[in-house]
Amino acid sequence: MICIVDYDAGNLTSVKRALDYLGRKSKITPYPDEIADADKIIFPGVGRASSAMKTLIARGLDRAIREAYSKGTPILGICLGTQIILSGSDEDDTACLGLLEGRCPKFRPSDAAMKVPHMGWNAVTRISGHPVLVNVKDGNEYYFVHSYYPLPRERECIYAVCEYGIEFPAVIGKSNLVATQFHPEKSGRLGLQLLENFCEWNGEQC
Repeated sequence: MICIVDYDAGNLTSVKRALDYLGRKSKITPYPDEIADADKIIFPGVGRASSAMKTLIARGLDRAIREAYSKGTPILGICLGTQIILSGSDEDDTACLGLLEGRCPKFRPSDAAMKVPHMGWNAVTRISGHPVLVNVKDGNEYYFVHSYYPLPRERECIYAVCEYGIEFPAVIGKSNLVATQFHPEKSGRLGLQLLENFCEWNGEQC
């Protein structure tokens, strides 16, 4: 069973519908024991890092996600779920889950034409191989909505990048964890392919 983490961060139903479309069994759950025992975990979300972390801690979901990561459960982060797997976020100077070392800075517009939040379709370029990125071609466009972006400390944790005033990481991860700053569930056929790849992934980096 694929468990979708419910921590009041929104965007859960669209992820569930995408999985239903793919014929994949899933459920939305706020319960840490179900997250800890899941076959796979999807950790989506939109909103503020500080509010998200308060809810995760209050429900014991922070411990459940760390436990699942430690035992090798395949995990997919999406948008806010991608940002708060890092050590911290510059949004409200928030301490996060720390599954990967790094932080989330805010976009600083270099000119008046660069809007924040970054919203819309943008091309993604792979910089390393990953099973979840099989059939993802350079230049494929995915849907983004975010003001902060993930910046892992280790370059090896960056699998793909996007250009928006600066080059920023669009897909990050390590071992059994992979995470996208864009929304695959809102990215049409290409996003569904990525979700299907995750559903087939056993958590190994082969």
